[in-house]
Amino acid sequence: MIPALDVRGLKVSIRTDEGIARVLDDVGVTLERGRILGVVGESGCGKSTLIRAIMGILPRGASVDAGEIWFEGENLLVFSEEELNTTVRSSRIGFIPQDPFLALNPVFKVGTQLLEIMRGHAPADGTRGKERRKRHVGRLVSLLKRMQVPDPETALERYPHQFSGGQRQRLLIAAALACAPGLVIADEPTTALDVTTQHEILLLLRELVAEFGISLLFVTHDFGVVAELCDDLCVIYAGQTVEAGTVRSILAEPAHPYTRALLACHPDRATSFVGIPGLVPSPLARPSGCLFAPRCGDVQPVCLGARPAQGRALSGAAVRCVQYA
Repeated sequence: MIPALDVRGLKVSIRTDEGIARVLDDVGVTLERGRILGVVGESGCGKSTLIRAIMGILPRGASVDAGEIWFEGENLLVFSEEELNTTVRSSRIGFIPQDPFLALNPVFKVGTQLLEIMRGHAPADGTRGKERRKRHVGRLVSLLKRMQVPDPETALERYPHQFSGGQRQRLLIAAALACAPGLVIADEPTTALDVTTQHEILLLLRELVAEFGISLLFVTHDFGVVAELCDDLCVIYAGQTVEAGTVRSILAEPAHPYTRALLACHPDRATSFVGIPGLVPSPLARPSGCLFAPRCGDVQPVCLGARPAQGRALSGAAVRCVQYA
């Protein structure tokens, strides 16, 4: 079966005043249909750039230097801007942004904003004008009811400030599902929420994946969220995929030193408040050998020479480390 999303050897650079920043340097991500893939890594590792590359919204000055982004059997990198906007974004790939307090325009009613998405991206159904708008309103009300938004029949007439943070996030999930996409990308959507609301949103997302038959790419920095929600896991460090496999296998037997270091920092496992020593290397000056070598407790002389190839751990996870190459 063709994966819902298959990113192969993706390299992205950004031209800056200080030089060329190699933001992504050989990222590979595979998301099977109907599954939830978590993408984990520290700030500055390239998670947001990966999302932007998939959506085709890289910043000015950025370029894709190598790789492919296959979505439902089509390479998105050959699509024009117009094709992405009319046939992919929102219609086939939905997006849930990180901050529910900034994603909605405070001066427009919620209904105005959600209906605008559907007007531009919902698939044709043979209706036009008032009839088409009526069908869109009906779908949104049905989605809001499923999202457990209070009083969904009048919610579209209210403004964003009249909803709590958790309710706004539910509105954004409804917006991502409004045009019936096959893939939804969520960019740390629970970061700004309290723990109880976060748990409710995660349960809701898990239910929606099964109910609507979608695939979910979930970007986060929290292994607790990964353990609760995701089926598969991709660990990114300094613009490279360093470990990828099922959540169960990686959490039980993390193979890459970076994955083990991240897990050791989680509150459930940490024995101190000390994080991983050192910093993620600048994309303007990546190390010549293994990118994690300057921070790795298992570093060997061979690690400082060439970039390690990808190998396979006993757990079945793909690992970029000399111990498994």
